[in-house]
Amino acid sequence: MKLMKVAMIALPIMAAAAPAFAERAYSPQEQKNEEIVLDFYQKALNDKDFDAASKYLGKYIQHNPLAADGPEGLRSFLDYLKKNYPQSKSEIKRVMVDGDFVILRVHAIRQPGDRGSAIVDIFRVEDNKIQEHWDSVQPIPEKSMNNNTMF
Repeated sequence: MKLMKVAMIALPIMAAAAPAFAERAYSPQEQKNEEIVLDFYQKALNDKDFDAASKYLGKYIQHNPLAADGPEGLRSFLDYLKKNYPQSKSEIKRVMVDGDFVILRVHAIRQPGDRGSAIVDIFRVEDNKIQEHWDSVQPIPEKSMNNNTMF
């Protein structure tokens, strides 16, 4: 009986809170920021086409300590990929947008047959230009302690 009373009180509260847990709609600017980052990512990381990707770059402050700042830093990285990993591909698994920030969950494979890496890429977009970039890279291990995927 006590359980029934708790359920009768909790159910309406949970129903009212459900919209708070639902994915919110993006504003028009957030949608634009997502489009910018996704097109940039395809042109830069998969096509390795600096000229096509560079139209999206602002200052491009780089927070990865292994990469140089600015558009020229990106050009150097793409030249490195073209020379050393011409078949590398990055598959975006999830996109999240929060204001000026676009966050990508990516499965990057440098060479066919590799397990690759799980990457979180974070971009800050301002005035329709990518101004900053952060990333965190985690190699995909051969064995996992659980049955969940990294994506």
